[in-house]
Amino acid sequence: MLMALTALAIDMMLPAFGEIRADFDLPADSNAVALIVTVFFLGIGLGQVAWGPTADALGRKPVLWAGLLVYVFGAVGGALAPSLEILLLWRFLSGLGAAGVRVVTMGAIRDRYRGDQMAVTLSYIMAIFILVPMIAPSLGSAVLLAGDWRWIFGLFALAGSLLALWSLRLPESLPAGRRIPFHLGRLTGAVRVVVSSRFTMGFTLAQMAMFGFFASYLASTQLIVSDIYGLAAWFPLIFGGSSLAYGAATLLNPRLIARFGLRQTLRYALVGLVLASVSFALITFLFGGRPPFALFLLGILPILATHAWTMPNLNSAAMMPMGRLAGTAAAVIGALSTLGGAALGATIDSRYDGTVIPLATAALLVSMVALTLARWSDAVWERDAGERSPSAETQAQAQATAPIEMG
Repeated sequence: MLMALTALAIDMMLPAFGEIRADFDLPADSNAVALIVTVFFLGIGLGQVAWGPTADALGRKPVLWAGLLVYVFGAVGGALAPSLEILLLWRFLSGLGAAGVRVVTMGAIRDRYRGDQMAVTLSYIMAIFILVPMIAPSLGSAVLLAGDWRWIFGLFALAGSLLALWSLRLPESLPAGRRIPFHLGRLTGAVRVVVSSRFTMGFTLAQMAMFGFFASYLASTQLIVSDIYGLAAWFPLIFGGSSLAYGAATLLNPRLIARFGLRQTLRYALVGLVLASVSFALITFLFGGRPPFALFLLGILPILATHAWTMPNLNSAAMMPMGRLAGTAAAVIGALSTLGGAALGATIDSRYDGTVIPLATAALLVSMVALTLARWSDAVWERDAGERSPSAETQAQAQATAPIEMG
């Protein structure tokens, strides 16, 4: 539910853009309201850098409550905002709070699980983060039937407050003896351990590339369905059907891990993603960038399915060596994948030319890059298979950042 809280705030505002334009006297075609989503992403990306080390120093629960407080405060401010500029400031603040919630969610899972069990648990957690934005616009539309756009922010504040109360029952997952005290040298060292780990960074950069394509897919699908195929009235049904297919594939992922293990599942999924992307690109180019709609669906659905088997597993693999530094690692991984992926998605969107070619080309390039980066990290996995875990070297380095008794 904590991950859903973060994910809902990303796209639930989309149906309210028209009302916000009218409320703030903006032109009907103004794209300035899109910044409502952009600044929230920016807050999530930048906020994780601060919340991660804080969670490693103070524990998970204080950071969780602080993040929820900031999130709720930003939501209330957004509901009362008198102008778009003020609204954007409150949205950025909410993003900063959501970053703390996300870091704690990921860090707490890593505190309690490892190996394939961690991968299965993180798979469900990441599935929520990926799936909820796909249904969030429909939920936003439902709220607008009862009130205006400010009610959506009120819902955010209410949900954050209820989850803060519910989280009182959660135990602390990071014992005092495993915390890393605030010290600039130690914090710098912790970040250095994360970014210098070939195992972690290869999977992180692969995840960033994958998230970039996914962000572009979310942003461009409505335009493709409406502009190229003239099916604007059918878009909710089309998008909802794709979401259901994606969700079904995501829920299958833990079963695949249980049967094949995280490593083999990730390998198969990435190879499958490349093959699906090649097929989609061939279909697209054979029809000059405008394949029949049935073929478009036939090409994109396998990409979404393999994407659902790849994204959460890349995140799980990246977190594997970072037991002592779970908060900092979650922050670095989350910041890079969110900010880098959002920038990549915006770049892909800017290439739209009235055809499916930019999306198909991006799918092919991203899948090949992700496979290459994952294999680069997997080589370390291969080297350390057996008695040593893939995290042995990184864990040894992490000892240097452990708390030191001061006499």
